[in-house]
Amino acid sequence: MRAYELAVGYPTVTPDSGALDAARLLAEHRLPGLLVVDGDHRPVAVLPGSQFLRFMIPRYVQDDPNLARVFDESHADRLSDKLAGKRVADLLPKEATAPPIVDANATAIEIATVMANTRSPLVAVSSDPRRTDAPMIGVVTVSQLLTRLLPPA
Repeated sequence: MRAYELAVGYPTVTPDSGALDAARLLAEHRLPGLLVVDGDHRPVAVLPGSQFLRFMIPRYVQDDPNLARVFDESHADRLSDKLAGKRVADLLPKEATAPPIVDANATAIEIATVMANTRSPLVAVSSDPRRTDAPMIGVVTVSQLLTRLLPPA
């Protein structure tokens, strides 16, 4: 199975997209992460769902997870307030790394290796990943890939 056979259309956002709208897109479509693209629809980053949570949860709770117990439901319901007025660019790590991109002819094991090495829940599939201006064919998610790699139940 080659990447071009696994690649599917996938919702994308830009760095200027609203963070709250991006989080809603992620939740509504039950996505593992979002592909961030530039104005020419070229991949610039992968924003995993966990990064949204990292941004929403107060730093002191992240530093001491035992403090999470003191949050009641009314406080938990307001965690998403931190996303209001923010852009996707505000959620991206400071040391932006290139998004994982594979060639259209990459095999399933090549895709899996890229996902594992980059710890990314998805990879972009490009007609030529060596060229930054190459068109993106689609995306392969970890769930799609596992469906192909796991034996039938």
